[in-house]
This record gives sequence, C-alpha cells and structure tokens, in this order.
Amino acid sequence: MEGPAFNPQNSPRYMEIPTFMRSPLQRDPAGLDVAMIGVPYDGGVTCRAGARHGPREIRNQSSMCRGIHHVSRLNPFEICRVADVGDVGFSKIFDRDAVLADIERFYRRILESGAMPLTAGGDHSITYPIFRGIARHRPIGMIHIDAHTDTWGEWGGSRFHHGSPFRYAVEEGLLDPKRTIQIGIRGGQAVDDGWRFSADSGMRVVFIDEFVELGVEKVIAEARRVVGDGPTYITFDVDGLDPVYAPGTGTPEIGGLTTREAQQFLRGLRRLNLVGGDVVEVCPPFDPSGNTALVGATIMYEILCLLAEVAAARAR
Repeated sequence: MEGPAFNPQNSPRYMEIPTFMRSPLQRDPAGLDVAMIGVPYDGGVTCRAGARHGPREIRNQSSMCRGIHHVSRLNPFEICRVADVGDVGFSKIFDRDAVLADIERFYRRILESGAMPLTAGGDHSITYPIFRGIARHRPIGMIHIDAHTDTWGEWGGSRFHHGSPFRYAVEEGLLDPKRTIQIGIRGGQAVDDGWRFSADSGMRVVFIDEFVELGVEKVIAEARRVVGDGPTYITFDVDGLDPVYAPGTGTPEIGGLTTREAQQFLRGLRRLNLVGGDVVEVCPPFDPSGNTALVGATIMYEILCLLAEVAAARAR
C-alpha cells in the first residue's frame, strides 16, 4: 500500500514499539551519528537495587518526548542520524568481570562505527567500562552531575561498583581529572576518601552549596572553562536531582538540583567537543508513578540535542 513514509514520532504516543524517543530500532550502529543504548545492569549498587529496569522504563516514558526543542528549535532527528541500537547483552550476568568486558566490547564497536553513544543505565558502574570502550586512544574530559563523586576505592571486596568508576578511569588514563568537573555533590559520608581523591587528582568539585551560591550561569561558565575544547563526556546521575523530582533512584540525597536547573545547565553546554553521554541510576521499583523515568528520558533528550548539534557541525 503506497502512501507517505511511516514515522512513529508522528503517531499517538501510546502506539508502536517503545524505542528511545520513538527513534528507529537499528541494531547495527554503522552509518549513525548518535547511537542510543540501554545497559540494564545494577550489579554495582551499594544500597537499593533496581536500576537494571531503568532502560526499559526510560524507553517507555521517552514516548512522551517530541522532536523539536522549544529553546534551540533544533530537531535532533532531522539534523543527524539517530537510532536505538538496543541493549548491551551479557554473556555471564552474575560475573562482574564478564559484564565489564561485555560493556567495553559493545562500546568499542560503537566507537569503530563513528557514532557517539548516548546511554541509559543501569547503575553508575557502567560508565567505567564505557570509558574503556571509547577512551582507549586518549583520555577524555567529563561533566558529571551527581550527588556523589564516585571516586571511592574498593568496597565490599570489589573494585567494580557504582561508587568507584571515576577513580579507576583516572588511574587507567581514560579520564583526564584536570578536565573534569563534578556538580551537585552533597550528603554525609562515613569517610572522605572520594572527596579527597577528586580534589587531589585535580577535579573541579562543585558542592551543592557552591552551586546555589554561584547560580546556574556561572556554573555553566566554569564547566566550559574546565573542559575547554577537548573531547568531553556528559554523565548524569539522577540522584544529582533532589529526590522530590527523582525519588526512583538507588542513593537519594535531599537538597539537590531542580529539574529546571538541570535543563538550564545542560542547555548551556552547546557546541562543546562532546563524544557521548549517559543518564544513570533510574530505579523504577522505587517510583511507581514513572516520574523518575520520565525525568531520565527528558534529560537524555537534552543531551541528545547537544550531541546532534555537534554531529551536524562535524558533518558540514
């Protein structure tokens, strides 16, 4: 039957297969500018489990996303090639070393395809093997929104957990600490090891009190200063937000960013030299309303717009 090409983004939001933002499902990343990926793994959590369900619920809630951004007026699906490439598959789901290797292998394939990865987690431990996959040839900078620095060391007899990814990324030469900024840090700790590692390694740490004192625009300027024009990754842990906006997360800390502040901040990062991003720690079992997954999907859309604009500029 002939007629206009079918576009799921123009159909009712409750219809069709719930891919990320109703984008095409394309298992092979070849030819894409941005590959959206799910990593349904939460074997690295130290408290409340459930982030393994994050990618599926983010996909579902992302059906609410539309194409044209109301501020930039960009439509990422029109200015570059975007698709959902599915989830990372795990060969041995209960073997953390095997999981790490599976994630790294998947993202090496993304890197080789030329696409930029945009990921829905999963807990924050997944960012470490993602870096192993995409930062093998040179260390990258990072803009990190979170309640926690995630630079702690071994915990419970394991190096691979969601409180440690950026310590080991620095130690392996994957992450440049002097081109890293961590924003929204707060909450009491039993030890100050993570805070000290971040500061001593050269990371710029913006605790939530300083964020409030400076305001969003000055923090944007500081983030841009820190990362400069080198390759940069955005990682967004939803516990960086106040739990009134994102109750469905593994380690909630009150007193965080508002969703509006988060969106304003991300919109200030346009035209940086971005190489990918992720949204992690959406834990649907702790939020039956689905709002945290909607927040995660919307933040993911904001990052997609940033990546799409970079991809379009590089193609010119």
